[in-house]
Amino acid sequence: MKALVYAAKGQPRLEDRPKPTILKPTDAIVKMVKTTICGTDLHIFKGDVATCDTGRILGHEGVAVVEQVGDNVGLFKPGDKVIVSCITSCTTCANCRRGMPSHCTNGGWALGNTIDGTQAEYTRIPHADGSLHLAVESASDNAQLMLSDTVPTGYECGVLQGKIKLGSTVAIVGSGPVGLGALITSQLYSPLQIIMIDLNEKRLATARSLGATHTVVSGPNVVEQVMKITGGRGVDAALEAVGIPATFELCQKLVAVGGTIANLGVHGTKVDLHLETLWDKNITITTRLVDASSTPMLIKLVESGKILPEKFATHTFAFKDIEKAYNIFGAAEAHDCLKVVIEF
Repeated sequence: MKALVYAAKGQPRLEDRPKPTILKPTDAIVKMVKTTICGTDLHIFKGDVATCDTGRILGHEGVAVVEQVGDNVGLFKPGDKVIVSCITSCTTCANCRRGMPSHCTNGGWALGNTIDGTQAEYTRIPHADGSLHLAVESASDNAQLMLSDTVPTGYECGVLQGKIKLGSTVAIVGSGPVGLGALITSQLYSPLQIIMIDLNEKRLATARSLGATHTVVSGPNVVEQVMKITGGRGVDAALEAVGIPATFELCQKLVAVGGTIANLGVHGTKVDLHLETLWDKNITITTRLVDASSTPMLIKLVESGKILPEKFATHTFAFKDIEKAYNIFGAAEAHDCLKVVIEF
């Protein structure tokens, strides 16, 4: 089969690889229908993810069709169309039973990290019963593709960790796919204001079309603009959805007394925590790796039309052109790219 491999730092490469086989009775083999590229994949190519070795098939998202299942798989059968979760969950270890499958001792973020992933024609899914979801006929493949990782990350790491509730004021720093995932799911809780902040005006236009009440182009006076919007209070929830020191520092300047900074971004370098200004503000800072435990609920929201994540997909490529897709996604702003869809 063909597979996209982390060949070396900065070098994605399409290679021939053996088709995966069932290794354990809880495995499934799926034939990929669609996959995508995540910002985390770009972090791998920058050398920011020490757990991912060169030679790894990347990718942790996808819509697929089950081709084969192990003897102990009870929820899926060959021919089922499924959403591949970015998190592999055995469902029985201590962390899974605590509601943290992201730290499953037998899985977690495994696909495209510690085991071969979904940017290939076929993928082995360990612990299939806890790591796949049946796709629904009434929603598009592109919408359901965004439920592998993008929307659950925005919701769980941003909306839930940020404690967004009725009447909250929210700033989302970063109007990329994960930031937009937080935007569309935060509206389930009727916040008073959702302020999207980004360098790219076209991304902000997309955010306005998806329900942002205010947009701010990031620049020297961004804090002043947000304070004007919030009457000088700052925001109840500042969601960092980029993963660089400057955006985390911005969130520290925007958060109101008693507010929450929720970190969604993947950080590959240290950031400064300004306790000299924050020590007395009663704030909360949260971090989280997505658990994808919300995916069944999000599938229902997509099925009913309550959220429309297919709008995140801006570019489509055939799998044979995935190296080109990496080049486009790696320079997303220059190409007005949000999320690429890779079709098999």
